[in-house]
Amino acid sequence: MHVFVTGATGFIGSAIVQELLSHGHQVTGLARSDAAAQALTDAGAAAHRGSIDDLDSLRRGAAEADAVIHTAFNHDFTRFAASCEDDRHIVTALGDALAGSPRRLVVTSGTALVAGGSMAQETAAASPHHPRSASEQAVAALVERGVNACVVRLAPSVHGPGDRGFVPLLIDLARRTGVSACVGDGLNRWPAVHRLDAAELFRRAAEHGRTGVSYHGAAESGVAFVDIARAIGRHLGLPVRHLTGDEAAAHFGWFQHFAALDNPTQSDWTQQELQWRPRRATLLADLDSAGYFSR
Repeated sequence: MHVFVTGATGFIGSAIVQELLSHGHQVTGLARSDAAAQALTDAGAAAHRGSIDDLDSLRRGAAEADAVIHTAFNHDFTRFAASCEDDRHIVTALGDALAGSPRRLVVTSGTALVAGGSMAQETAAASPHHPRSASEQAVAALVERGVNACVVRLAPSVHGPGDRGFVPLLIDLARRTGVSACVGDGLNRWPAVHRLDAAELFRRAAEHGRTGVSYHGAAESGVAFVDIARAIGRHLGLPVRHLTGDEAAAHFGWFQHFAALDNPTQSDWTQQELQWRPRRATLLADLDSAGYFSR
């Protein structure tokens, strides 16, 4: 199978490329720079020059593939809502290129879209009030048009060596402020998944995913945020503080919503449906061994 991957040189996308290649698939990755194109060539994949800002380049890349995995996203949180709306158009453009065929589109979303304190199931609808739900709304619209599209919702922490996400941000914040903090008692839960397990899930969804369903990329259903804060504090030799109100807002800034997120997430159906068996290190084990504190 020939798979077109957006975000192919990113933390998750590059793992997906290797996962696909190791299972005999042909891969073309979206590349917006010479460096990205070279990285893809070095990995054994082909490069398709373009960007997520160029919808025509996305359509051309998708039109030549048997399946598409979309992981690219603009993570500039100063314009998060705008980036989410941009992704709606990106997903639609990719789907346009696949319309009228059985070729599959796999779109990245997040388990945080179904946060609410109770165990999130794959059948739960994304909150329409969350900006990121634009991507899932675009998938639903494509499915209504007969496009073979599905969603992979990733946990807030996709971890492993080279992580560029929320945990490194928390480590940097602790270094700058001299404390490792949580909101309130810190018992809110983050699901987590190792990068390589997530890559396997995307590969299985591209091969066997059902039209119109959501899969949950959560190997751990919920790690207490206070345990993450304690691990960071232990490694950095810093105290753990429980913050509320204005103190929490001042400490975390725009990240306070994520620091307070309670998002226990179930993936039993995903594991059964796609024969996905996450087996890599847990988040807390990775904090001890994956080089998070050597940067």
